[in-house]
Amino acid sequence: MALANQEQDSNKCSISRLVIGAPQGRSGKTTVTLGILRALSRQGYQVQPYKKGPDYIDPSWHSAAAGRLSRNLDPFLMTKEEICRSIALHSCDCQFSIIEGAMGLYDGLDLEGSASTAELAKMTGSPVLLVVDATRITRSTAAIVMGCQHLDPEINIAGVILNKVARSRHEKIARESIEKYCRVPVVGAIPKDALISIPDRHLGLITKGEVDETEDLLEHLADVICEYSNISDIMSLALTAPELKYVPKAEFLSISGYQQKIKNMHTPRIGIIRDAAFSFYYPENLEALESLGAELIPFSALTEEHLPEDLDALYIGGGFPEVFAEQLTGNTTLRQEICTAGEGGLPIYAECGGLMYLGRSIIIGDNKHDMVGLLPLDTKLEKKPQGHGYTIMQGTENNLWFNQKKIRGHEFHNSRVINLDKTKVEFGFTIEKGSGIDGNYDGICYKNVLASYNHIHAIGTPSWAEQMLKLAHQYCEKRWEKREKVAGE
Repeated sequence: MALANQEQDSNKCSISRLVIGAPQGRSGKTTVTLGILRALSRQGYQVQPYKKGPDYIDPSWHSAAAGRLSRNLDPFLMTKEEICRSIALHSCDCQFSIIEGAMGLYDGLDLEGSASTAELAKMTGSPVLLVVDATRITRSTAAIVMGCQHLDPEINIAGVILNKVARSRHEKIARESIEKYCRVPVVGAIPKDALISIPDRHLGLITKGEVDETEDLLEHLADVICEYSNISDIMSLALTAPELKYVPKAEFLSISGYQQKIKNMHTPRIGIIRDAAFSFYYPENLEALESLGAELIPFSALTEEHLPEDLDALYIGGGFPEVFAEQLTGNTTLRQEICTAGEGGLPIYAECGGLMYLGRSIIIGDNKHDMVGLLPLDTKLEKKPQGHGYTIMQGTENNLWFNQKKIRGHEFHNSRVINLDKTKVEFGFTIEKGSGIDGNYDGICYKNVLASYNHIHAIGTPSWAEQMLKLAHQYCEKRWEKREKVAGE
């Protein structure tokens, strides 16, 4: 049976899919999702994982569990058409698609629940598997599930997994109450302590690459799901998803005619710092650059002493530079080369952790760690978040990437900028929503550098990639003109 066949030139496709939601955060959505992904994968199914909302860490675990690159679906950053098209594009060769929600099912930006997991489920017509933390409740689980059913009757609560069940009597009362009063099947009941928790840090779960024996953990989660839930019933719930309606498009990204123009131009080399310190990159951001003809050159700021040769631009994503501050400081040669390149006009786009890295230092407690020193600022790590959530920002006229454009993004940082010399730089954004650097502004513009706490997603902001390529081409042309001039003297 073909579960995900897509007819050519059709605006509908059959994709078996399921949203994993919960009444509240920390109910076990991520561990249940990982267990389901690995269980389906090891049974030979191709399963496409997704994460609702802005998140880099959970998708990295999804990818490891499914053996397939996880994608983000975000109703704030993307339109309904963009979300459905992304699912159609990336799930068309899969048997199942699993979408992990965020926070509580109905938790969104406002009273209407905008950008919530429920809104995403409604946009995509996906049934919901609700994970309910059953700690110290029995019959009341039915009231919780019924509340999720009736708050918005258009949301299809297709099944329930009980988590943290104490003993058989506890499970029996909770299961029978839900099935009697809510008429929803309970497809799993997981004992408390059966699912191992993934350790936390100040920005959420630690990244997949930092946990020893990751495979053993994922296999354990799959074993738990298979032992304490009915994986066949879970698959059946996904099969009830209606055909997905989407708008076909010749190009996935909304790129202008500039793409055709650059085909006969030099292939720009864009460096990407990718290591344990800088790992926050949306796949679509990198794919957008490649779709325009860029050659991406990944390298590590932790282990490689020199910049790759002949770079035309540099992209530094977010991550945890504060955790690896000593190693970053110790790589003196690379820090100096990045500073020299930036002073020489190399286009550099840096988000959050990248901003921290380009400053003079990162201050953690009483310790000060030297960084690149390209930007006249220091960052200080605090115990509580200094910015957290979605953003709406207006690019200033000094912003080379988003000149006077309004963009949507997100931020999540525990550091704050201090000792900023405003006489040497310009701000890149005025803030309509968010915290940024000082509550009013975000983004530091210096020469061809833009460094900010704000993160963007290329599906919702496709012009970002095009501008990166334009700046890279301009820099390349100037660099070759300079070389030719020197050679002619």
